[in-house]
Amino acid sequence: MSTRDRMLDAAAHVMRTQGLAHATTKQIAKEAGFSEAALYKHFRDKTDLFVAVLNERAPNTLGTLLGGLSRRIGQTPLRETLADIALAAIAFYRHNFPMAASVFSEPNLLTAHTKALRDTGTGPARVNQALADYLAAEQRLGRVRAGADPRAAATLLIGGCFQHAFLGFFAERPDDEQADRRFAESLVDTLALDITERA
Repeated sequence: MSTRDRMLDAAAHVMRTQGLAHATTKQIAKEAGFSEAALYKHFRDKTDLFVAVLNERAPNTLGTLLGGLSRRIGQTPLRETLADIALAAIAFYRHNFPMAASVFSEPNLLTAHTKALRDTGTGPARVNQALADYLAAEQRLGRVRAGADPRAAATLLIGGCFQHAFLGFFAERPDDEQADRRFAESLVDTLALDITERA
């Protein structure tokens, strides 16, 4: 395992157990078995580390699905694609929420984090935009009702996934992929009543 990989693993552990706001680069370096100076040879700052953790240590299914949506346009059944995205989004938010929630407790950290996301072209809005673009493409093929709003549909689906993952922490709901799959399919079916035509 490379030095960078060890640092990322340590950062993921510290950020997940202590929250982003309370995690320090000194703690992360110590957890990885390196000096803080060594850490800064690979990462500019804690925000850079956090973005790398999200991109490289979070469940990657959501990113992979979003990156491959163009290949599903007009090919894969709409319900299947949306259920796959919903399930991946639930897993992504469940994994990352404990790390990311504390960023909102420190205005300076939130500002720095928002800037880093903007600079790298990443961030939560990218998920909604990718899904809205996919739905708009399917709409042009007639697989989504002409009067539907792709952006609103994407927001409803992703928002439902985020809330499901978020509320799971309060209910102390154990990870259950089958239950998540049923919820994802139910969410898609409910949305489909208003937004999509079966394809």
